Amino acid sequence: MILADNKERVRFLKFATVGAIGSVVDFGVMNLMTHLFKRQLVYAGTISFICAVLSNFTLNRYWTYPESRSRHVLHQLGMFFLVNAAGILIRLPILHFIEPPMAGIFHNLGHLSTAAAEVLAKNATLALAIGIVMIWNYFVNRYWTYNDVE
Repeated sequence: MILADNKERVRFLKFATVGAIGSVVDFGVMNLMTHLFKRQLVYAGTISFICAVLSNFTLNRYWTYPESRSRHVLHQLGMFFLVNAAGILIRLPILHFIEPPMAGIFHNLGHLSTAAAEVLAKNATLALAIGIVMIWNYFVNRYWTYNDVE
């Protein structure tokens, strides 16, 4: 597994790097949608999630798992998207239910403006959701989407 196999550790680190890049895409699009276009977090988070999935698939297919070519790219994208669709089912309740108490925590800090507290609450909630979903995504993608790699 990851701890015992150097090749798997390298793959996991590449997967995590791709995930970090996807997180930048995710946070960037989410902040753009919520602040510039005034969309609700659940809506903005869904759009940002799709953008991050497309970025992550491309980088994982060609960098993390370059030897994974037994499936056609569209078939593999479909598999990757299904894993991530299940991930969004994990993500959406986190965004919906955790943001209000998180906003309350940041509002109670007292030294933050209301706007700053809301921005921090949205970003902290998204960070939590990304972390939880990343664990799901790695294991299911490694052993289903990219199971043709030794």
